[in-house]
Amino acid sequence: MIPAKFDYIKASSVQEAIGLLDEHGFDAKIVSGGHSLIPAMKLRLSRPEVLIDISGISGMNTITEEGNEIVIGASCTHADIVKSDLVNAKLNMLAQTAKCIGDIQVRNRGTIGGSLAHADPSADYPATVLACDATIVVEGKEGSRSIAATDFFLGIFTTALAEDELITAIRFPKVTTGNYQKFFQSASRFAVVGVAVVKEGDAVKVGVTGVSDTPYRATAVENAYAAEGSKAAEHATDGVEVMSDHFADEEYRTHLAKVFVKKALEA
Repeated sequence: MIPAKFDYIKASSVQEAIGLLDEHGFDAKIVSGGHSLIPAMKLRLSRPEVLIDISGISGMNTITEEGNEIVIGASCTHADIVKSDLVNAKLNMLAQTAKCIGDIQVRNRGTIGGSLAHADPSADYPATVLACDATIVVEGKEGSRSIAATDFFLGIFTTALAEDELITAIRFPKVTTGNYQKFFQSASRFAVVGVAVVKEGDAVKVGVTGVSDTPYRATAVENAYAAEGSKAAEHATDGVEVMSDHFADEEYRTHLAKVFVKKALEA
């Protein structure tokens, strides 16, 4: 399968990439690792006329510590995150999440920024950025802005990114007590259900992916946890429209959500 014809431009700076997005509009797509976009192009589900490659932009593939936050550049690969001593020491649940993604080839090329921007409802990172209360830093022609993870995911393959914006970094509070659990599709290793839990004292924050067409904070679980402990997992899909597909119907996915929320709470 061969993509439709396109032009390829390798941007040397964020501002150049933004300018190219503004210039070409709907005809342009940003690419870094390409593990979501290129397969779609091969199937001709996506037919951009211009690809803007941001993988070589300086500073977008760094992992740094800034005060109480760990800042992950948008072009960091999943493998970069898995291997980072800083992430493993001060944000281990993000390394747990990255280890669950795809296979070694995918982890070596796919990027955290690309995954979040694509917003696949079965992607792993959304659960963790939600549970961590991470902030997605984006830049466009109007300048830079920060979007709370809870405001970022709007629907299936839909985010709060404007057409001329790209993700430059993700800022995570340091997390010492967190866990990610996943029931994966056997071929693609996407999440049928993925659950991230952060524990702070007697409270928890729970992010869920794969269950609905939009990743979500399981606030019903969070609210019930103090009184019910891990039994609060029974509320995993309260108020949520659960997906049904050939991997799992609504009933089975609901069951899996409760099981994996409980596993993550207990872990």
